[in-house]
Amino acid sequence: QRYLVIPKTGSVRRVYYPVAFVDPVVIASTDLFTCVDATVFHFGVLASAMHTTWILAIAGRFKSDPRYSAGLVFNNFPWPEPDTKQRAAVEKAAQAVLDARKPHIDGGGSLADLYDPLAMPAELVQAHAALDRAVDAAYAYKGSKDDAARVAFLFARYSELAAPLDAAAQAGKVTKPRRK
Repeated sequence: QRYLVIPKTGSVRRVYYPVAFVDPVVIASTDLFTCVDATVFHFGVLASAMHTTWILAIAGRFKSDPRYSAGLVFNNFPWPEPDTKQRAAVEKAAQAVLDARKPHIDGGGSLADLYDPLAMPAELVQAHAALDRAVDAAYAYKGSKDDAARVAFLFARYSELAAPLDAAAQAGKVTKPRRK
């Protein structure tokens, strides 16, 4: 089955982190993270400005470029909890991003070229803007579009999600595994 790939190293120049679905005949290298059961909804959230902002705030660096990690970036990302209508809106907008990419990729272009901020096709820019609106709605995010506001929002969301774990740890109900 097709699967989603996330590059380990991105570019600080890009507005979006270029995740992609690939066919099962593609063997992923160690420079990619893979998500086997990912849906168009997952693609949409991971391809959004919200997730790119999280990457830029949380990820390590290779030179000045973000270095994605499963443990630090992906596993700690505070996913939205959309209703059915919001999920459908994200899926529709995500599919529009995939559709906007298709003629360029089918024509032999690469995602690196496609996501060059100076050469990004207008239809792809518009599709991503619509995706960002849908993902923001799924989060009920109404703040500014700048990175600082998004990071503050995501950290607040992360704190909400982590609060029950913190309370359980303080009550002694959760313990760290012991090393041998």
